[in-house]
Order: sequence, then C-alpha cells, then structure tokens
Amino acid sequence: MPLIKSKRRKALWRGFSLVELAIVLIILGLLMTGLAPSLSARIDALHLDETRKSMKEIQEALLGFAVANGRLPWPACGTLAAGQSNAGIELSPASATAIGCTADMAVLPWATLGTSETDAWGNRYTYRVSSDFADVVGDATYGGCTPGTLPAQSTFALCSSGNLNVLSAAGGTNLATNLPAVIVSHGKNGAGAYTPQGTRLPVSGNADELENSYGAVNNNYVSHPPTAEFDDLVVWIPTPILFNRMVAAGKLP
Repeated sequence: MPLIKSKRRKALWRGFSLVELAIVLIILGLLMTGLAPSLSARIDALHLDETRKSMKEIQEALLGFAVANGRLPWPACGTLAAGQSNAGIELSPASATAIGCTADMAVLPWATLGTSETDAWGNRYTYRVSSDFADVVGDATYGGCTPGTLPAQSTFALCSSGNLNVLSAAGGTNLATNLPAVIVSHGKNGAGAYTPQGTRLPVSGNADELENSYGAVNNNYVSHPPTAEFDDLVVWIPTPILFNRMVAAGKLP
C-alpha cells in the first residue's frame, strides 16, 4: 500500500509542467497587480481619516489649553529631533530665537498639549498662532483693541482679533480671516513638513502648498479639496468658538 500511494503522489506531481506553473504564477501576479491600486487607495483613505480625527483632537486640546491658561500655546521648534531638550515644548519667540528657531520652523507643541506628534504619514504638524493670543496673561496688547473691561484671566479680550487667514487658493478668496491659530498637515507628499528627526522635507513647487509651507511670510494659508499636486489638510481655531469657551469657563467677561 505505501508503494502505491507514493506512485500516485509522483503521478500527481508529474501532472504539472513548468509551463503550467508559470501560467499560474502569471495569473496570480495579474490578480495582485489589479488589487494593488484599490489597496493603496484604501490605505490612503485610512490615513486621511486618522489625520482628520487627530486634527480635531488637536483643536480641542488647544481650546482646553486656552481655558486652563488664559492663552493659546506658542509653537514648538521643528528642527529639534524627538527626544532632544525642548522638543515638542512650546517656546516663546525669545526662547525660539535663542536656539535659532524662526517662524517658518514652527510646529505643533505636541508634548505641551499631550497630543500626537505626527500625522498618519509620520510628519509633524505645522502650527502658527497670533501673538496677541499667546502672550503672557497680564502682559497683553489685546490685538490692538481696547476692551471695556480688562480681562484678569486671559491674554486676549472679546474685542481681540487674530492676524492669520485661510484662503481658497494662493491669492484666492478668504475662507476665514483674523484667526487666532492655524494647524496644517502636509498630507501624503509631506512637502514642507518637519519630520521627527528635526529635518524638513523639500517644499512643493505648487503655489498652494508653498503658501502652507511659508505662511509665516504673509500670514496666509490655503485650504481646498485635494488635487494631484495639493494634499494638505488645514484646520483652525475659530475666534467665536474660542471666545465662547473662555466665557463659559469664566476667563472672559
């Protein structure tokens, strides 16, 4: 009996020629090639959803910080690698200048806020704040306005106005103006983003993405649906929502 079974197995193996095996492999390869685009698209969609969720949490963390501290946090320095001293910690303009960090190097102070350091593509979030909303409480200019009642627990007043804007395109129409703060994920291509190693990825030649890389130059940022060259995600802190939270917490009259 064992000899008969062995002969049957050999006969079965002899039933598949190299040509037939090659055909099977080709078919499998074609199937995998056909599935690859849909799998890649699914992964991109998951990363997009994850980043949007993270940015919503960042908005809430910023609002919570303002309620607790009477101001929004300053940015962290993007050129500091994770694990270095002050990495992810908010730095006042004077402190940032002292270590050679400029406004274009500003990233979200994730360690100060207790949020994620990076988006789903592994790059840090760019973060910009209007200075009148981040000054030390008691040393405030209130955005150029003169409040009827000086806030005792806030660095800004109900008449304060930010200086950041979000446009529909570079040189386009305004989507939101006079904002206190803006947060940017540089998307899948990561153009202009800082990495956890403290290095900056090459900026894009696309005018809209370039605006988000150097928004500190003119205080403008761009947000619109993705295109072949633009995949940034931009969210901001709306002034009315910030004021509402501060009033509800008793930090503003």
